[in-house]
Amino acid sequence: MHARKYRLTAGAAVVAAAGALAVALPAAHAAPDEQGAGRGHGGAGRTVDLQVLAINDLHGALEPPTGTNGQVIHEHEDGTTEAIAAGGVQYLATGLREARQGESRSVTVAAGDLIGATPLLSALFHDEPTIEALNELEMDVAGVGNHEFDEGWRELIRLQEGGCHPEDGCYVEGREFEGSDFPYLAANVVHEDTGEPILDPYTIQNLNGVKVGFIGVTLEGTADIVTQEGIQGLEFLDEVETINRYTAELRRRGVNAVVALIHEGGYPASPAYNADCDVDGGDLSGPIVDIARRTDAGVDALVTGHTHQPYVCTVPDPTGRDRLVTSAASNGRLFTELNMKYDYRTRDIVRTSVEGTNRVVHRDQEPAPDLTQLIADWNELAAPVSGEPIGWISEDIQGRNAGTPEFPLGDLIADAQLAHARELDPETDLALMNPGGVRADLTYAASGSEGDGVVTYGEGFTVQPFSNTVNLLDLTGEQLLTVLREQVSGTNEAAPKILQPSEGLNYTLDLTRSGADRIVADSVTVGGAPLDPAATYRVAVNSFLAGGGDGFGTLADGANPLVGSDDMVALADYLTANSTADAPLAAPAADRITVVQ
Repeated sequence: MHARKYRLTAGAAVVAAAGALAVALPAAHAAPDEQGAGRGHGGAGRTVDLQVLAINDLHGALEPPTGTNGQVIHEHEDGTTEAIAAGGVQYLATGLREARQGESRSVTVAAGDLIGATPLLSALFHDEPTIEALNELEMDVAGVGNHEFDEGWRELIRLQEGGCHPEDGCYVEGREFEGSDFPYLAANVVHEDTGEPILDPYTIQNLNGVKVGFIGVTLEGTADIVTQEGIQGLEFLDEVETINRYTAELRRRGVNAVVALIHEGGYPASPAYNADCDVDGGDLSGPIVDIARRTDAGVDALVTGHTHQPYVCTVPDPTGRDRLVTSAASNGRLFTELNMKYDYRTRDIVRTSVEGTNRVVHRDQEPAPDLTQLIADWNELAAPVSGEPIGWISEDIQGRNAGTPEFPLGDLIADAQLAHARELDPETDLALMNPGGVRADLTYAASGSEGDGVVTYGEGFTVQPFSNTVNLLDLTGEQLLTVLREQVSGTNEAAPKILQPSEGLNYTLDLTRSGADRIVADSVTVGGAPLDPAATYRVAVNSFLAGGGDGFGTLADGANPLVGSDDMVALADYLTANSTADAPLAAPAADRITVVQ
């Protein structure tokens, strides 16, 4: 582990991390003479190197994630791309530790959603395994994201302060959960009655005599996408106003070097982690662009998240000077390395010195033994749950191996998500499931100690391992038709991605046509009635699709969002409710899409 120094929070001293991480951040503002310091990096001994290593949206992906959630896109010089398998905390630990080597002033940070919407291994234990893994990764400070509130703000406090779960207790006899070794920051999450943040708004890291302030905020719209029960009595304030307030407070405390950890993000023009971003921010869109343009020039860099995208882009600050805005995708597939110069005279980061790079968490490197053991220990505890029966089937239910645009298991999952959505909103009309999210078949033959036809929780989790949530949103009929056309046009024209439909949606897919015309518009019906372009339909999709994943950008424009439970919970509940040993579930007919070839 790297050397622990001390850090000062807003009003309290806490243990701080200073160590072997080297990350460079762009200096966000300058004292009147900083420009001269930037040109020459000051005189001899006047500047020192700083490193910031950053992750975001880990979502408890302790084991190497599978499918596209476990890949990053690399862009070659000739413009071609390739998918690289990436992620897994035992490899992330190795990458971070190697990056820190030789660095005397390094800090590791995160921009929210480290927990929540997590895989079985973490979710079973209320994300204690992820917090323990982050401790081993030597996390120094993290901002909160919306998913940190999945189990309520009091549970978030427990995960920071420690103690066994109030209902489930301790998971290992004689060992109490110790909590996080790092502070969570929640500057814009305040109690309605007092206006005070529920956690520290910022922390000051002392890195061998160099003080750097970190402010953490989540998106102002968090209340609209989390369960209301967990945030009762809380208010989520404007991100920019909050950051600017605490930047001024840090300045009054003599801290001019400031980094914002913002759980809100953007969308780069290219999906490649190493794509070159336009110097004026033109290649980045989404909420973070406006936030970056309005955030106090005293903030030297913005580490962001939420959209699960990889980017290192430049967006001008309010004074017109370039400032880095970064994101390391999700699931621990990347980490961002920021490197910069700190000027002792101005007590600030030299903006022109800040450089950022997204580093791939390759799986061909040596895994960290301590993280490997941590995963093995929790897997042993998870085994009894993994083998729990959740339903019965009368035959194999094929997924993508069926080789048809619509396949039985896709329909079953869509029906399960529709059933879950209707528990939240009875007016939900339909559900759509991305084909790439179906990772395996459900097989009738027995495996292990189970009997023929029994579906275990572990088998269900193999089918849906991504721990997406079931999200509800409103689409007009015109938008819904556009979504259907996006299956076979744009980025999906050459290799269509046919969304798996729930009951209630029917249409014709004419493969003799080209592009968007392959969706026969006048064939689309919802609930047996022709699609009305002016009507509003309530649609359930998983969180991956809700963010515009797989080329379905129109879904990201859906209105009135509501976030439900984990999609695996929805599948397990549906199988349990609709099958028994005496009345097992048969494979759906997969006849909701009429295919013309």
